[in-house]
Amino acid sequence: MATAAKGASKKPETDSEKPKSKLLLIVLIVVAVLGAGGAAAWYFLIFKADAPAHEAAQASAPKPPVFLPMETFTVNLQAEDGERFLQTGLTLQVASQEQVDVIKLYMPHVRSRLLLLLSSKKASDILSIEGKNKLAQEIIDTLKQPFTPGGPSVNVMSVLFTSFVVQ
Repeated sequence: MATAAKGASKKPETDSEKPKSKLLLIVLIVVAVLGAGGAAAWYFLIFKADAPAHEAAQASAPKPPVFLPMETFTVNLQAEDGERFLQTGLTLQVASQEQVDVIKLYMPHVRSRLLLLLSSKKASDILSIEGKNKLAQEIIDTLKQPFTPGGPSVNVMSVLFTSFVVQ
């Protein structure tokens, strides 16, 4: 009889536990669905909102410089006390590879302009740092002019002297 009482007492407990376990299971499923929904909302609203800002920051990041080394120039300088020569190597810094392509296309014009400009200088004008800086700015101004009427011009950002010998 003791065993019958134990068996009888177990059956009502399982019946009362089933509704509680079903309720607990439903609550856990609802919490999991809400958690997944919250995580998805956070991902799409916060993470994806930062992505365009990150892409814009990368787009506005400075591009690597583009350099075009020029062949060495050797010219006679204007001199009153005998012959003076300038032998210089320079590198042009431009905005993009497209600018390099334009310069290469018009290289005879570029070299002619630079030779005319360099040969018009006196040694005393270009030996000082200020004279070299002024010469670099004159080279930039010379190359900004279109090579042909209505043709393209180039945006030279700086002129870098790689060698500079006056004799």
